Amino acid sequence: MLLEIKDGTVTRGGRPVLSHFNFEIRGKEKIAIVGKNGAGKTTLLQVLASERPLDRDDRAESREGNRFQTARKLKVTYVPQRMDLPEESKVKDLLPLSISSARRLFTELGFTLDDADKKISEFSGGEQRKIQLLKGFLEDSDLLILDEPTNHLDIETTNRLEDFIRTYPGALVYVSHDRYFMDETAEVIWEIRAGKLRRYVGNYSSYRKEAREELDRQARAYARQQEEIRREEDLIRRFKNKAKKAAFARSRQKLLERMEKIDPPAEDDAVIHKGEILPARLGAKWVLQCENLKIGYGKHVVRDVDFRIRRGQKIGIIGPNGAGKSTFLKTIAGKINKISGKMTLGNQIDLAYFDQESANLKSEKSVHDFFHDRFPAMKEKDLRTCLASYLFRGRDLDKRVSDLSGGEKSRLLLAALLEEKPNFLLLDEPTNHMDIPARETLESIFQSYKGTILFVSHDRYFLQEVATSLLVFEYDKKAFTRESNGDSLPGVSYFPMDYRHYMRQIEKICAGSDPAALRSAEDQKLINGLHAVPKRSHMQSRPLTTREETLDWYFRQNKEEREEAMEKLEKVLRTQNSPDVSGIEKEADGVKAISAESESGNTDGENPAEPVYMTLDEYMNSDDSTEEETKEAKDAEEALTESLIDWYDLWLETPEGRQEVPPSNSK
Repeated sequence: MLLEIKDGTVTRGGRPVLSHFNFEIRGKEKIAIVGKNGAGKTTLLQVLASERPLDRDDRAESREGNRFQTARKLKVTYVPQRMDLPEESKVKDLLPLSISSARRLFTELGFTLDDADKKISEFSGGEQRKIQLLKGFLEDSDLLILDEPTNHLDIETTNRLEDFIRTYPGALVYVSHDRYFMDETAEVIWEIRAGKLRRYVGNYSSYRKEAREELDRQARAYARQQEEIRREEDLIRRFKNKAKKAAFARSRQKLLERMEKIDPPAEDDAVIHKGEILPARLGAKWVLQCENLKIGYGKHVVRDVDFRIRRGQKIGIIGPNGAGKSTFLKTIAGKINKISGKMTLGNQIDLAYFDQESANLKSEKSVHDFFHDRFPAMKEKDLRTCLASYLFRGRDLDKRVSDLSGGEKSRLLLAALLEEKPNFLLLDEPTNHMDIPARETLESIFQSYKGTILFVSHDRYFLQEVATSLLVFEYDKKAFTRESNGDSLPGVSYFPMDYRHYMRQIEKICAGSDPAALRSAEDQKLINGLHAVPKRSHMQSRPLTTREETLDWYFRQNKEEREEAMEKLEKVLRTQNSPDVSGIEKEADGVKAISAESESGNTDGENPAEPVYMTLDEYMNSDDSTEEETKEAKDAEEALTESLIDWYDLWLETPEGRQEVPPSNSK
């Protein structure tokens, strides 16, 4: 045990901040501290750094007594949020740049060796933060303590900081609101709640999963006990005044008094949606198609886009500031005009647009009245339930809209947008100004949403949780500082994978490794639409800018959908013990045969228009299936049918399909 606190208490102004808490650091653990704002996270860091004492314990011989113990005399380095570097000092006076490893880390953070002769005051706030953090890492301490280390850092520097933490030779404790950062670096999470600390082994995602399961278990146990208490109280009321049953009633009363009461579960700060959020209309299969679309302002082209979106996709847009991400969304939403090219929305596409200006919403109405006026036909109970699902509860409903914080205004507008039930959401930085519970609430909402989402975000955890594929906007400063017809503009690359797998592939490429040789089975499944992702070191090496490459990806995606649909159908039949599954087994073979086709859609001479599925009408009309089982079987069959029809539609776009089917019938 490197450090241990037992029964510690810290008060501020006579009010307990941390009360009778326990805390420990084992060996060289990398620990993240989490909790609400004001819970005492920074206070705990100050205690560990000996900048704030524990409250005096009169029973102990000293301040520490047996409450603050260390394995030995520790060298501790604390890097607070505030900038505490001497502004007139030169970098070389603060960092041991005579050491080669220190020089290497300094340049890896984007500095040049000439910067070592500059004064701290000559650097920007973000650059000063880098120097402050690097100074802490180079102290060679037993325990390094960091308060919000990712503040003021760009993504590239944050990624480098993650490497620093993973390879740091000592123990490390930090506070952060960056959940992706905690996922990448934390081995242990300590949660502060109501002045107490609780230890969870694992990263942030592991902690949240375990914490939610604990809340669910406690809620179920509390509900069971409350039901038991109600039954006992009912028995006592019924028999306490009856002579022959009075003794029985007294015994039940004593039993009830001795019962160890379960505390009501603490309310999760986030609202986790588990049901489906359905659009009012399904909409066309192809939601948006862009061909040689040039976007920008006036005659200044900032991006040339060849891309299309299929119904149900959730695509995150990433790239540096100024790369044209918001411009792309505004063009689709009709807020600015395209410069040239084609941009087509599918039939029955109901588009809703959310932008970064939402925090400027002004209204003298209350939250309740603002929402009610948008949806006057909504019942009061439903209105309150809807707003509660976006974290507006109790007195929040009486707040004036203009008085809401930026994050609260964003939540209110998103609640209104989703209640209109669009099938295509365009979201520009939807989680700006929001705390972690609000972000987790929105993540669960967008995961439950069954429409199509195209969104811009710099929140890596939000990207990981919501986006199933990525649109990467490259940036070339020279291309963006001159008028252009788009020929020399940097590319837009499509990656059919989540953010974490995308980053893993980029890390491998940047390390100079051959991606094809490094693919794991899981990676192979996720990136099989990219052939070799990417073959060259530059991100633009695998843009999907041609119809052939796009079709290639969609064939592979459809293959996964068909296999998933077949799995569900087989599971339904196994569950229902159908008396005759021979036809389905034959059907499964047919589906698997189609699944083995190449990305070009070749079926080795088979007629692709021939149905390769069966209905199940005979089984569903039999007396062996309940209404619920019939619906489950029908849904499974429809999912398989739709995936096969989608495959056929894709095949019609291939050269083979166009030759097989006359153009007049190809629709």
